[in-house]
Amino acid sequence: MDYNTQREGLILPEYGRHIQKMIEQVKAIPDKEKRSEQMRAIVQIMGILNPQMKELNDYKHKLWDHAQIIAGLDVDIDSPYPLPAMNEFNSKPDPIAIEKRPIKATCYGRNIENMINLIAAREDDDAKREMIKRLAVYMRQQYLIWNKDSVAEETIFADIEKLSNGTLKVPEDIHLSAIAADATFARPGLNMPGNNNPKKGNNFKKGKNKKGRNNR
Repeated sequence: MDYNTQREGLILPEYGRHIQKMIEQVKAIPDKEKRSEQMRAIVQIMGILNPQMKELNDYKHKLWDHAQIIAGLDVDIDSPYPLPAMNEFNSKPDPIAIEKRPIKATCYGRNIENMINLIAAREDDDAKREMIKRLAVYMRQQYLIWNKDSVAEETIFADIEKLSNGTLKVPEDIHLSAIAADATFARPGLNMPGNNNPKKGNNFKKGKNKKGRNNR
């Protein structure tokens, strides 16, 4: 048996082993004009196998670069583009710093904490008042997703002050409007297609248990 684990590794797996073999065969062609002709045909096939490449700027240039990389940058052909620099493809992206500061309230998340800090740093004006009110409305929605069916506005206001370490206080004349009776705040993933019936899973379990009892 011939297993992939026993074969030579793929240089660019997204193009598959057949493309890599075809390019290896092109490298063995002694005539340069014929090599160039065959490589142009392979690049066209690479574009067909990966149509998403057409969404990129100058995608033909990228296809030729990938073909040259698969060939090991040592195939003598008449290419419409210069050889790519391998250091551009082998360079690692800059690391993204991970926020190590613990989240004070998981039901709100870190983004709301950052928003509170930004609003607290602003000077007092009408824009800040509007930001505070909109923030409180959004926090109430997030609270209701993960907690009770109702929450007093005083609880949200107290959380704003707590998360800001006392630097941001909601003005006394700001109040939240009542929540509509038909308003729903579902947790992420529960509104996916096919999950419209919350009792579907329970009914399935009941039917399964019933079937099991009948088979005893």
